[in-house]
Amino acid sequence: MTGNTSPRIVMPGCGGPTLLRVNWDDFDTALFDLDGVLTPTADVHMRAWEQMFSEFLASRGVSEPYIEQDYYAYIDGKPRYDGVRSFLASRDIVLPDGNPDDGPSVETVCGLGNRKNDVFSSVLESEGVQPYPGSVALLDALAARGTKIAVVSSSRNAPAVLQAAGLADRFEVVVDGSVASGKGLAGKPSPETFVFAAEQLNTPVERAVVVEDAISGVEAGRSGGFGLVVGVDRGVGADQLKLAGADVVVTDLAELVQR
Repeated sequence: MTGNTSPRIVMPGCGGPTLLRVNWDDFDTALFDLDGVLTPTADVHMRAWEQMFSEFLASRGVSEPYIEQDYYAYIDGKPRYDGVRSFLASRDIVLPDGNPDDGPSVETVCGLGNRKNDVFSSVLESEGVQPYPGSVALLDALAARGTKIAVVSSSRNAPAVLQAAGLADRFEVVVDGSVASGKGLAGKPSPETFVFAAEQLNTPVERAVVVEDAISGVEAGRSGGFGLVVGVDRGVGADQLKLAGADVVVTDLAELVQR
């Protein structure tokens, strides 16, 4: 463990579940990723990326198909256009960057990123999104004890997702892809967006907890010197999150609620 952390494992009763309890008195602020941590929108993102890249590769006659692991290896947690660049490099495909206002039919990095975003927005609008109950339980517990909270997301869709999930009024600070671009902050795995969020809440990094489900986000928390990095295993794998620098790994944020 690092910093001022003192997490401990307790058995609440014979045959009961093992609960990991973080001593929240050691921290003033919790910085949450959004997709896959607070809401299951990571699944929507995954489907949108798969559809976009599968169609793109087929149109170019590329024999190596897009697979689920590509999302975790090249895209998960990164700003949208960085994810496009990373995946294209894995297939030795070079496209011009283009401009953020490129239409979805334009074959540039930005055009492909915008094409994916159109798919994501369509699914979000038609299906909606509900937050993870365990994540809401932790948000409620932190609000009751006065812990400051923020969302730090690479997605430019974060405000829309928070609104759709009924979480928009819970956060004092939201640092999303648009904020990062406007402030010139490097995306994850750089810690700059997390550091910026902590600064907005007047919190030293050693007094802040980073909560992430993506390897790039966990790496950002570790390299930024945050007091505790919590990995949420939604499919990446606990071992991979620990290797990336997570102090503790849970499968549901309800595990971090004091009982």
